[in-house]
Amino acid sequence: MTPQQPTAALPDASTNPVQAKLEAPLSLRERKKLKTRQSIRREAYRLFSEQGYENTTVEQIAAAAEVSPSTFFRYFATKEDLVLSDEYDPAMVAALLERPADEPFLTSCREAMTSLVRELLQHEREELFTRMRLVTEVPALRAGLHRAGNNPQELFLAVLTRRAGVEEPTYDMRVTSAVIAAATAEALLQWAAAGGRESIADLVDHTFGLLESGFAGV
Repeated sequence: MTPQQPTAALPDASTNPVQAKLEAPLSLRERKKLKTRQSIRREAYRLFSEQGYENTTVEQIAAAAEVSPSTFFRYFATKEDLVLSDEYDPAMVAALLERPADEPFLTSCREAMTSLVRELLQHEREELFTRMRLVTEVPALRAGLHRAGNNPQELFLAVLTRRAGVEEPTYDMRVTSAVIAAATAEALLQWAAAGGRESIADLVDHTFGLLESGFAGV
């Protein structure tokens, strides 16, 4: 029997700025829910590493995280959702809304996303890499990446609409959000496919450079 590998400790908000941003707007009850969600995901990633994604069941993940299967499904709709969802959206929205309102949206996204990615690399690199590696290797996850609920297009669209002070997004806003979401997803997939050898922060920055240049020279 293979000895059980130690589970990665949950991020400490006092030393992890990303975790601090996630916890800041939450009540004590919501923080406990966040930590439970993170604990389930970390146990799942450990099991995926040991025995493969397909061979790992929800029941095994729940047992490893010391929760019931019904509790698992309160936090994740499916095993696929566990990989495709994350807790970073509030931090991204906050970072975007902190940018100057008159700044071009591509510039705001470039600055906010590269900054967040650099923090993730410093404090949560292995989890981010594990997640994206699974998406590149498991067909069901790759197919689910752009399904409703997993696509960050809605996040960018919501911020664009709020910044513009309008109730309904324009066509230009929808196209802009779709392009940004697709481009950043491609950057993350490229990083994972290359084994994490490239700098994902530099890759994201380069991606926005392409968008800002209108793909000049491509």
